[in-house]
Amino acid sequence: MAPHRVLIVGAGHVGYYTAHRLSHRLSAREVEVVVVDPQPHLTYQPFLPEAAAGSIEPRHSVVPLRQTLRRCTIVTGAVAGVDHAQRTATVQMADGPTRQLRYDDLVLAPGSVSRTLPIPGLREHAVGFKTLGEAIWARNRVLERLDVAAATDDPLLRQRALTFVVVGAGYAGIEALAELEDMARVALRYYPELTDADMHWVLVEATQRVLPEVGPELGAYTVTQLRERGLDIRLDTRLDSCVDGKVELSDGDTFEADTIVWTAGVRAHPLVAATDLPRDDKGRITCLPTLQVVDGETVVPGAWSAGDCAAVPDLTAAEPGTLCSPSAQHAVRQADRLADNIVRAVKGRAPLAYRHKHAGSVASLGLYKGVAHVYGIKIRGFPAWFMHRTYHMSRIPTFAGKVRVLADWTLALFLRREVVALGQLHDPRLPFTDVTPSTPPRQ
Repeated sequence: MAPHRVLIVGAGHVGYYTAHRLSHRLSAREVEVVVVDPQPHLTYQPFLPEAAAGSIEPRHSVVPLRQTLRRCTIVTGAVAGVDHAQRTATVQMADGPTRQLRYDDLVLAPGSVSRTLPIPGLREHAVGFKTLGEAIWARNRVLERLDVAAATDDPLLRQRALTFVVVGAGYAGIEALAELEDMARVALRYYPELTDADMHWVLVEATQRVLPEVGPELGAYTVTQLRERGLDIRLDTRLDSCVDGKVELSDGDTFEADTIVWTAGVRAHPLVAATDLPRDDKGRITCLPTLQVVDGETVVPGAWSAGDCAAVPDLTAAEPGTLCSPSAQHAVRQADRLADNIVRAVKGRAPLAYRHKHAGSVASLGLYKGVAHVYGIKIRGFPAWFMHRTYHMSRIPTFAGKVRVLADWTLALFLRREVVALGQLHDPRLPFTDVTPSTPPRQ
């Protein structure tokens, strides 16, 4: 008899931890776990700001799937659609034709993508901050602009090069802004032509609060700390346009910037719309607390979901109808419950509901600076920064990963931060094509 096949779409926090736990809870004779993702690794997203700032090696912020999910089948490709009625997923391979994968149970966990708005110039001149590639691009971009500014005598060109805009004041925006500004300030030691006052860092936030997860008091503290560092914090302000790098804000201010980083929220992955599974008004998969997909009052057999792309009721919330927030804290715990529930279902037992009271939040404001609101206790400064690092190191899936990150941090205590741009990584063939003549094919 063939083993029960579980297809896991997405290798983010939900997909990775579900696959790992499921493959260790059941034998290969009982279950075959197939993981499909366009990338051959899990990206530990809380480390993207530190990878961008050079505090850790970028490779140490990812977990290779084939090395760590040895009991699973890894398929590197993008799921183009799911026909759950037929228990079939269509996978576009990285290089080649599409492939049909059949399954018994489906775990749909592609996560989320940047939530963008129809703002003129945004598509052409901004970059997100959700992938490792985007984080490294932002690092290279900031350092390249320092080189441009140092090499020019044109004050307008220098001003544009040294103006950096971050849109969105959630975790990603605040940590990206703080870490990148910290890195740039260190780099200026090697640019005698430039001073701290030459840089203009702008945070644009449409609401009146930053880091709402840590509460209004720590949010106000964060704003104060960033402003004391000379950062330009624009609350209750929207980005109206950035055509050709000309930034127009809703407060009437206009200036030019070469670097615009967009972190203003996330939305469910577009793949969710390419399935026949039920969705809510925000495009998320509707789920029960057991993480089973539900259509109205009817459970969809063999379909499960969790994480950013799923609308999962929060049973610990005071107000009925509250959903779990799209955070790694929930995703990892939901993955464990989801895997256990699949095991229970395979063995003919009823699934259990997911219940977790949010422990709190931690955020870095750059090297040795942070805020934390954990179990009702508010912490700021160095203790919060230390707590931030300790917590996230504990959540790295592998022992080897923990050691590598700890080694990066330890070396950084004794060695100066490396501040060099590797911009050619984004277009590695350009130096070769520049010196190679175009030759027509032989007849």
